[in-house]
Amino acid sequence: MTMTKMKLLLLAGAAVVAAPPALAMQKEAPQAEILATDAPAELSSEQMAAQAKAKMQKEIDEAIKLIEKIYGVDQLPAIPPAQLTLAKKTTGALVPTGSLEKMMDNLYGKLFRGFLGEFGGVSDLMLSYKTGVESEKIAALDDATREKIADIFDPQRKAREEQIMANVKPIMSEVLRDLEVPMRDGMAAAFARKFSADQLTQMNAFFATPAGSAYANEWMALQADPEVMLAIIRSVPPMIDKWVDRAPELEGKFKDLPKEKQLTDLSDAELTKLAGLLQVDVQTLKDQRDLYKSVDDAAMEATDAAEAAIAAGEASDAAMAEGDYGPWYERENWSAEDLAKVEAIEAESNEIFGRSMEAQQAAIDNARKRLAKEGASPSE
Repeated sequence: MTMTKMKLLLLAGAAVVAAPPALAMQKEAPQAEILATDAPAELSSEQMAAQAKAKMQKEIDEAIKLIEKIYGVDQLPAIPPAQLTLAKKTTGALVPTGSLEKMMDNLYGKLFRGFLGEFGGVSDLMLSYKTGVESEKIAALDDATREKIADIFDPQRKAREEQIMANVKPIMSEVLRDLEVPMRDGMAAAFARKFSADQLTQMNAFFATPAGSAYANEWMALQADPEVMLAIIRSVPPMIDKWVDRAPELEGKFKDLPKEKQLTDLSDAELTKLAGLLQVDVQTLKDQRDLYKSVDDAAMEATDAAEAAIAAGEASDAAMAEGDYGPWYERENWSAEDLAKVEAIEAESNEIFGRSMEAQQAAIDNARKRLAKEGASPSE
């Protein structure tokens, strides 16, 4: 099996239990690139894995802190033990052992095998890629012919697919079983706060009946039933259309709102107030404001100069295309006054570009020093 195919298969497995990524929040602006001064030493696969795990754990910890801060979960009062016991019985019925695996098998069982088929050689795309024959022509072939073609490239294809299923699926099942315990605990805490003891008792009594037990065992798997998923997918276009249709209306409502201020927009009085709130020296903020402003101004001037140069070049090209090019374009035929004016503007443009590069480098150096004090590494 190629490394690319293995990565795709691992990606498919990870997608089954992947949680939504934490929102990336910009902490400071403008962002500065951190440049490595020395080439990093070669890391072993074990070191790279450990580094990746540590980075992931750090990101997860930051996401947890963010969620706790947004929802105030860490500030919630303790749950009475008796109430929590009732809720654990409820969620134990709703999330029995193997329920997540059953739900994912509903959703991803056929999908995973279809995924193997798509990348295993029988799809129009893969057969077209391997043979160079147009996919439209391959689409006209019957399934038996496609299988024969795929077998020419990989006679062990089906055995390989079974081997993948036999090795990957158990890992997925293990991961899902590991996920059930914290899921039950989290749901128990939420149920204990949301429902009264009487309501939880009634739920538990219902789940003890044949109908309640059948519902509890199937409700999660039914969320991934193909009919449910298709109904949701079919509802997406109308929802998107609604947002598209409302876009002009929303734009009209939002465009009059004043824009958020940046440090460069603040007056000295506002900087003084900000310094008091941050408990820092006001001159520190002023220096930072002036640095940002110099970078912005230099970038704007460089952009203007570049646009002027492009416009001049385009005008020259247009003139040549029209057959207008002649000795009047040669500098030796210009008057001393005109030549001096052009050269002065060119010198100014070069100076602005140089200042822009110097300002950017200063910003990078300052960011590197600050982030180094905070413990950042070049790879972050």
